[in-house]
Amino acid sequence: MGREGRVRRRAGRRTNVALLVLLVLAFATGWAAFGTGTTTPGWIVTVLHGAAGLALVLLVPWKSLIVRRSRAFRSASWRAAAGLVLGVLVAVSLLAGVVHVLGGFRTYAGLTPMQVHVGAAVLAVPFAVLHVLRHPQRPRRTDLSRRTLLRALWLGGGAAAAYVAVEGVARGLSLPGQDRRVTGSHEVGSDRPEAMPVTQWALDAVPRVDVAIWRLRVEVAGRQMAELDRDALLAMATDEMEAVLDCTGGWYADQRWRGVRLDRLLPASLPPDARSVVVVSVTGYARRLPLRDVPFLLIATHVADRPLSIGHGAPARLVAPGRRGFWWVKWLDRVVVDTRPWWWQPPFPLQ
Repeated sequence: MGREGRVRRRAGRRTNVALLVLLVLAFATGWAAFGTGTTTPGWIVTVLHGAAGLALVLLVPWKSLIVRRSRAFRSASWRAAAGLVLGVLVAVSLLAGVVHVLGGFRTYAGLTPMQVHVGAAVLAVPFAVLHVLRHPQRPRRTDLSRRTLLRALWLGGGAAAAYVAVEGVARGLSLPGQDRRVTGSHEVGSDRPEAMPVTQWALDAVPRVDVAIWRLRVEVAGRQMAELDRDALLAMATDEMEAVLDCTGGWYADQRWRGVRLDRLLPASLPPDARSVVVVSVTGYARRLPLRDVPFLLIATHVADRPLSIGHGAPARLVAPGRRGFWWVKWLDRVVVDTRPWWWQPPFPLQ
């Protein structure tokens, strides 16, 4: 191999390593953005996610050169097909992400850009793993060289400039993206609960709840401390709270919620080993929250002075300020004070 060939091979390796790092960063920050509800962490993670995606776009010309050079040496067509599928899925995910950012919360052919963005990214994972296994990139001392660092800074600067440009387009053209929240979500239905989308996490579904026999149970240390029917809960529903429901589906709504603060339903004195509270839906969906959050949690029966609809969690749902929508458990069945820590659960629901 001549000197020119070695230079090209090193350049190709640098591009592939950069693509791998950016793909991992984009995927990781995407999931982190799902779990981040507070302002500053949400902004940091969202910016990193967007910049990583745009950096991938900047590397497309270099990657296309690598693909054209290597095509003649491929003997197995399925490898080429797998690589093509990976490229298409990444491109679809990136395009859907940009459409979501600039175009707002919309539905196309029954799917939102956010659903396409996430779905394509998840589908790309096995193809990315296969590609890495077929083309392993071992760490080298030169990966930490000054020249490599300078190239990384140039790429980061280009990604930052591209991110600022996208923001400028949104503001300059007065697109919906200019008003999105730091999490990337767009406003839908604030003070108009009937306009809020009806969404569920993954495999969860809107259940049929017979309010005549529905009960909310409160359990502490394995003992049932209270059982309230709908009328009893409504009689106590005098607490109000303004909170933003920020759904991972890409929309948010700022609403006035009314119901019963969770700490009013619990005994004044809890067991000394109590560490978390588990909120369970009639569907089996559940989230575990820190015990310190209890004074700030609301068992809501109303939104914007209207009774909750079944799609939005009636007869009662959890309101968890500062947390993303998948923490706001709907169709409550029971509240359980538990001895396990709040993080003793998957980071995202499996149902």
